[in-house]
Amino acid sequence: MSELNDYLVRSAAAITAMVKRDLTGEMERAASAVVTALSSGKALLIAGNGGSASDAIHIAGELVGRFLKERKAYNVIALPANAAVLTAWGNDYGFDTVFSRQVEAHGTVGGVLLAISTSGNSPSILAAAEQARMMDMTVIGLTGDTGGKLKPLCDILLNVPSTSTPIIQQGHLCLYHHLCEVVEARLSNG
Repeated sequence: MSELNDYLVRSAAAITAMVKRDLTGEMERAASAVVTALSSGKALLIAGNGGSASDAIHIAGELVGRFLKERKAYNVIALPANAAVLTAWGNDYGFDTVFSRQVEAHGTVGGVLLAISTSGNSPSILAAAEQARMMDMTVIGLTGDTGGKLKPLCDILLNVPSTSTPIIQQGHLCLYHHLCEVVEARLSNG
């Protein structure tokens, strides 16, 4: 088997494992939380580091812009996208609190934080989740296999059954594209 085919087989195995794990209930709860927040004027805040920062920006682009339908913009903020806040706060106070500070600024009771961490152990993501919980926001975690330290901070956990960062990120893409599709369909149908 070629290296490419081996990689594709491992990727498919992770997706199949998610099907067997059946995240349907968790995804329904996540979609409902996001729809409820957005329909009541609350924000969906999204945080992640590295590749997960890119995913956060991707999700915000899909929901502020459009996913599949022409419709109004949704109140979604990708916390890694503000370079001025990241660098100013990170330089003066440390990187571990760059997202929790933004949750404090933009979060509200009834809002949602989508916290993305493949390991579930990123200090800046854990701090953001703790801040969101203190503000009575719903915390949705997108993680890898066990959920790591983020798991007990989440109201809803969508975890990809893998320990390989790139495989987890591919699973996250499937999950958040589905979340975008469901949220957009429900909000645009009134």
